[in-house]
Amino acid sequence: MVELTREAIDTAALLAKASRPEAGAIVLFLGTTREMTAGRRTATLDYEAYDEMAEKLLAELEIAARRRWPLVECLIVHRLGRVPLAEASVAIVVSTPHRADAFAAGQWLIDSLKRDVPIWKQEHWADGKSEWVHPT
Repeated sequence: MVELTREAIDTAALLAKASRPEAGAIVLFLGTTREMTAGRRTATLDYEAYDEMAEKLLAELEIAARRRWPLVECLIVHRLGRVPLAEASVAIVVSTPHRADAFAAGQWLIDSLKRDVPIWKQEHWADGKSEWVHPT
């Protein structure tokens, strides 16, 4: 399942969806808005996407991950719009029979998403300035 949303990400619902009797491991990765970036204080982040292309590429990442690892479930949710401090902008949840596959798939998914999916963020700094940056 892949989703772009403008709402807060419901991690409890994602974990419940990934929980299955055949899954011995569930990995949840959350990317959150951090307060300090390179010595500057962040107030908020804004995310924008080329929605149709982003959804297509997220679905392709899910398919590729399912081919590489024995995934029981794979959920990728990215938030768009304003994301305040400490709130999640991205969640990746994978469940597998064993933990090594869950960790490997989760890391590959977030790294691939950040590299390949057309989602951009704008940092709004505490000093009132803002700039578009490559999501890392």
